[in-house]
Amino acid sequence: MKKIYPSAAEAIFDLKDGATLVVGGFGLCGNPEMLIGAVHDKGVKGLTIVSNNCGTTDQGLGILLQARQVKRMVASYVGENKEFERQYLSGELEVELTPQGTLAERCRAGAAGIGGFYTGTGVGTQVAEGKEIRNFGGRDYLLELPIKGDFALIKAWKADPWGNLVFRKTARNFNQPMAGAARVTIAEVEEIVPVGALDPDQIHVPSIYVSRLVLGKDYRKPIERRTTRKS
Repeated sequence: MKKIYPSAAEAIFDLKDGATLVVGGFGLCGNPEMLIGAVHDKGVKGLTIVSNNCGTTDQGLGILLQARQVKRMVASYVGENKEFERQYLSGELEVELTPQGTLAERCRAGAAGIGGFYTGTGVGTQVAEGKEIRNFGGRDYLLELPIKGDFALIKAWKADPWGNLVFRKTARNFNQPMAGAARVTIAEVEEIVPVGALDPDQIHVPSIYVSRLVLGKDYRKPIERRTTRKS
């Protein structure tokens, strides 16, 4: 039950080259900033990263891409990262584009121990290439397989020492389905409260899915695309 680590660097002590990371966040909202920074500082290479997107050119997961630490990216959106575009078009980066809901469900299936599921999303498109297709009730569906990584890196708002997690508003995004979709789930949180302080009915991820905790601080919480009205 001793899940709290003194720093992000210590929480990823066993992360090695070639690992598969499933990472929470949506754009720059709800990113595990400290854990991403620790992965960057450790300098591990050949990573496969599963996430909604790869951040922006110089923020979020984009810093790992710039440092040439990422070999393969499984994502549903890649439109805000110029370096991603450059590496993909030059053949430096392997990319698997997956519909957003399918990506979330594949990770949820990995966490729940589900062997696969059928979805109508992607039928008749490139997404269907090489996948089993079955007909249910007169409609074709694709077989999608679960995603299970080596490490899940997620960001939560509050946790107790056991690892029960609560997310805050839209920062919940992909963090919840990623929790448990890996051999080791590491959560960085803004606050750790005593056991019993969290309302059991408000817990978004139970402690059974969480392996390690690290307390975050000094969050920048950058805005991906700032839009203002003319005065």
